[in-house]
Amino acid sequence: MSMIYRFLFPAKPESAGFSLLLLGLRLLFGGLFLTHGLQKWMSFTDMSGSFPDPLGVGSSVSLGLAIFGEVICSLGFIFGALYRLALIPMIFTMCVAFFVIHANDPFAVKELAFVYLIVFVLMYIAGPGKYALDRFVARRR
Repeated sequence: MSMIYRFLFPAKPESAGFSLLLLGLRLLFGGLFLTHGLQKWMSFTDMSGSFPDPLGVGSSVSLGLAIFGEVICSLGFIFGALYRLALIPMIFTMCVAFFVIHANDPFAVKELAFVYLIVFVLMYIAGPGKYALDRFVARRR
């Protein structure tokens, strides 16, 4: 009976199982997002002239900001270092991609940006879990 109860009503959010789930999600979505940023970084010179400039700061600056959100912040997200602070540029990048860059595109084109946006917002709310660098640092202090 208790096994069925635990299945139907999972443990508290600070449990080891929930933290492992959060770690898995951080590794999966952070790693996928990181690959997008690395592709942009590797072809920076090719993309800098034609990259969309929704903020009006120039194409190369917009590309640099996207790379920052997708590479540096993804690493913080994956390791749980400055977790919520790292998620803010990631969420902003996906908001710009979904609502501005792909605003007039069919949903199939902007679907990936929407999925990332939802996952990052939910992960922001859930927090990094027990297995995060922030938690380790907080314990040491």
